[in-house]
Amino acid sequence: MVETKTTTEEPEVPVREQGAGNEQVLRNHVLGALGVGLIPIPIVDLVALTGVQMNLLRRLAQEYDVPFSEDIVKHLLASLIGSTIPLSFSHTFASLIKGIPLIGQTTGALAMPILAGATTYAVGKVFIQHFASGGTFLTFDPEKVRAFYHEKFKEGQEIASQLKKGGKPGSETVPK
Repeated sequence: MVETKTTTEEPEVPVREQGAGNEQVLRNHVLGALGVGLIPIPIVDLVALTGVQMNLLRRLAQEYDVPFSEDIVKHLLASLIGSTIPLSFSHTFASLIKGIPLIGQTTGALAMPILAGATTYAVGKVFIQHFASGGTFLTFDPEKVRAFYHEKFKEGQEIASQLKKGGKPGSETVPK
């Protein structure tokens, strides 16, 4: 008689590290923001950019198992980006300048994608750091991350510029 063993052990399933896909999520949304920046209609591009950034934060929240609330996130985005008056004004200016025939459209098409990509990159980096340290949307304080946001915005300008040109960003701080 042959004895068969039955086992109740579950097959090994690789466990995904929390936040493991965040750099790819960030890269995809920066590329999306670059595309949104090319929308030729003033203000529509800003609305679309907000949608890209909301989706970025929703996806990052999923990566870190953080509950997502659209209303809270809208306010946090406005507080974070709005707290940097010169940066937020430049978005509006780059969007509105598209309404000026030829010169405005050309200038807006050059400036807005970089600003959109840089802002999205900075927002993503700020929230990746916040979530990785155990934070949630409810514990987020835009005032405490302002300097980090500015730093990442500058970094994001270079990255967005390289991505817009079709090149591959070359530093380790660039999402791969």
